[in-house]
Amino acid sequence: MSIAHPFWGQERMGFRLPPMNTLRLFEAAARLGSFKQAAEEVHVTPSAVSHGLRTLEHWLGAELFLRDARGLTLTQAGEAYAAEVHHALTILASATQVFPGRRKATGALSVSVAPTFANRWLLPRLTKFADRYPDINITIDTARRHVDFLTDGFDLAIRMATSSRPSESWTELVAETFVPVCSPEFARDRGCREEIRLIDRAPLIHVTAASEDWAAWFQAKGIAMVSGSRTINVDTIQLAAEAAIQGLGIAMGRRPVMNGYIDAGDLIEIAGPPISLATRYWLVGTHKSFDRPEIKSFRNWILQELKSQSSPPAASHSRDGRVPVGATRNLRLVAQGQA
Repeated sequence: MSIAHPFWGQERMGFRLPPMNTLRLFEAAARLGSFKQAAEEVHVTPSAVSHGLRTLEHWLGAELFLRDARGLTLTQAGEAYAAEVHHALTILASATQVFPGRRKATGALSVSVAPTFANRWLLPRLTKFADRYPDINITIDTARRHVDFLTDGFDLAIRMATSSRPSESWTELVAETFVPVCSPEFARDRGCREEIRLIDRAPLIHVTAASEDWAAWFQAKGIAMVSGSRTINVDTIQLAAEAAIQGLGIAMGRRPVMNGYIDAGDLIEIAGPPISLATRYWLVGTHKSFDRPEIKSFRNWILQELKSQSSPPAASHSRDGRVPVGATRNLRLVAQGQA
């Protein structure tokens, strides 16, 4: 008995493909540039990877890799084929993940995250996610780049933006609130009782990559922008916090990502209370991706955590952004970047 489907048309045409497992091995080896790393990812031995790639090369009638003392290098034909195979496997993986009959949250979840949000808010809480969903292996990538969900292999992204795109695939996570912060020692040593005057006299630490910073705060407060005795420019929110802790000046404190610094007493708020501006953190995906059980579970969990706004225990995170030990059993960190 044959089952016809209008998508396939009337022609009977089988796909002429090499063994599928060899394509998976080839994609991993080409992407990682190592038989050993490919073997670890696919859970086979390096010799099995080598044998599988020999089989694929024999099937294609061409070499895919150059093997010499310097290591492993793709041939020109191998490089072109690797791009096509990666694209094809990505489509197959995506189709499998969004299969409508799948209900259980298992497998892998890859999230591209703004670095400071990842280091200061997400990582200290991932033990909770790991405990609740032990069958989900999560990868956190903090490289600063635009994400193409289809070709880059990401399921979700967490991004800062002042507005959402007109799409159901954008979920607002939390609004940033702004308040100037400095170290307790800095405020004490300056000996200024009027906090606005302290801001007027002290160096202001600016985050060059932020869409809203000191200028937006001054405007919201309805007071004239001041430059302080000098300006310090940095490119990340975390670096601004570290500079303020070191006593270099006053930074624009941003909740919730600076909660840990403030709650630990490393930074104190001045000229409060905190005010909300336009910047929000958004959970971004594709229309189809939000049907996946893994993504539904992650979205529900992170919204619940942000709603509670509870800071993690001081022992669960550190100033250098180290990952809590309990979160590592199903967590992979890659491409730590700056943003």
